[in-house]
Amino acid sequence: MNLEAQIAKIVEANGAALYDIETANEFDETIYRVLITKTGGVDLDLCATISSELSPFLDVHPPMNGHYRLEVSSPGIERKLTKPVHFKNAIGEKVKVKLLGGDKLKGVLKEADEKGITVETKQGEETFAYGDLGTVKTYFEW
Repeated sequence: MNLEAQIAKIVEANGAALYDIETANEFDETIYRVLITKTGGVDLDLCATISSELSPFLDVHPPMNGHYRLEVSSPGIERKLTKPVHFKNAIGEKVKVKLLGGDKLKGVLKEADEKGITVETKQGEETFAYGDLGTVKTYFEW
């Protein structure tokens, strides 16, 4: 079983779901970020519990060479959509889409399957294959 699947098991044992794993470099520090979701929301206590269970596991099965800081958090209300499951779970939400060619659009995510997405824009429905997408994020109008 791969590392991501093992991490998902630890997260799920605590009543949450693994959303994504990302590595970031901020202020000369490498951060190994584990993003989790849970119906009803993610709180600090849940993040701390999962972090305390993941930490010894990752000491034995390091995710990378060198020093890093483990961070467990929610992806937030405005989050990146990168996997088909992310898109499927965001149907009905507002999204900002940046295409690989540089074009940008906003709209409501209407459909998502294993091949691509459909977004309702001011111009009507537009369908895109995942291979045509650059960055896609949900957004919230405050």
